[in-house]
Amino acid sequence: MLTAVTGINWGDEGKGRIVDLLSEHADYVVRYQGGNNAGHTVVTDKGKFVLNLLPSGILHPEVVCVLGNGMVIDPEHLRHEIEMMRYMNVQISPQNLKISEKATVCMPFHVRQDVLEEERLSKTGEAFGSTKRGIAYAYGDKYMKKTLRMGDLLYLDSEVIKKRIAMIVESKNLILEKVYGQKTLSVEEVMDWCRGQAEFLKPYIIDTGALLEKAAAEGKDILFEAQLGALRDIDYGIYPYTSSSSTIAAYATIGAGIPKRQPDRVVGVMKAYSTCVGEGPFVAEKAAGEEWNEKLRKAGNEFGAATGRPRRVGPFDAVASRYGLQCQNAGDIALTKLDVLSSFEKIPIITGYRVNGKFITDFPTNILLDDAMPEIEMLDGWNCDISSCQNWNDLPENAKKYIERIEELIGHSIYLVSTGAKRDAYLLKE
Repeated sequence: MLTAVTGINWGDEGKGRIVDLLSEHADYVVRYQGGNNAGHTVVTDKGKFVLNLLPSGILHPEVVCVLGNGMVIDPEHLRHEIEMMRYMNVQISPQNLKISEKATVCMPFHVRQDVLEEERLSKTGEAFGSTKRGIAYAYGDKYMKKTLRMGDLLYLDSEVIKKRIAMIVESKNLILEKVYGQKTLSVEEVMDWCRGQAEFLKPYIIDTGALLEKAAAEGKDILFEAQLGALRDIDYGIYPYTSSSSTIAAYATIGAGIPKRQPDRVVGVMKAYSTCVGEGPFVAEKAAGEEWNEKLRKAGNEFGAATGRPRRVGPFDAVASRYGLQCQNAGDIALTKLDVLSSFEKIPIITGYRVNGKFITDFPTNILLDDAMPEIEMLDGWNCDISSCQNWNDLPENAKKYIERIEELIGHSIYLVSTGAKRDAYLLKE
């Protein structure tokens, strides 16, 4: 069984939580795109874990975790993350972590350029809300053939690789010096950095495509873990305020390295309300007022797992969610963080947008989104703790009505509802 776990909205939907649950029955868990701009949070009896590069299945020692070829990987960040997980008594070795030789290396100069450009744009109010971790620049250089792949770190003594690094450094120095007025790089310092990363990561780097193809042929259970959500997809999201990779489930097997395959099951994850990190149009934050939004932000501890930045928040957006569901083609939907709404007497839901005086229910991905205003309906809250609810009938009636109204608006049933932060705080909707 090949299962893709994807985000329906702007990211931060709780995908790590769902992957962790499904990993109990998985043989492999694969990250197939993005980089360390992800922030997947999982709470277990061992504590709270925030994963940037490592798949959420790493908390299950019997599961083999894979960083696929569609990713960009910052080796320094990965090493730090591995060491931190080991400090927290998580078992990580070349036996349960594999890195694709085809994955793109996020180099220090990618991070440097990301910071410089975001600072430049911020002065004019045109910043994209980057995490400043070099992701876009690593992907850009991937397509311009001006960076390394993880497998290249195994052959640093090769004259071919040495020549390529020299070409890359020359190209980057032109940008750093002529565009940003910065100190240039030397080939020697880049080579030294590469050797340091290779020394630590060499045992983990393999042809993961061959590994996963063999596993798929043998009928193994493989989970594909996406970073961000449909509305941040490079092709289908709110461009240009998107990620630099494909967050869509259809890309899962391609980014994993097994393009002849396709997912058998897609699990779409969405929150019981709306959140957004970064810049760009976000209709939901206009719906209920800043006082309501701030209460929601505090109740849900809505601060970016990767960046610590306060998330933009608002009510559940049925317009955006229908569009995200369409993009992901999810057969199953997991609804997360329902418990966060437990203290609200009234809960708004966005049922449509008004653009230039016209009521619409289709999500616009062009500049019309900037001027869209939310149309809402109000539902009664349930005003009680639901974290101990283990089945559908345990939920208060108003909580059930809230979920059922979401189902009506998105035109799809929900199969799983999380009712608290702990690993076992969820229920299956019958």
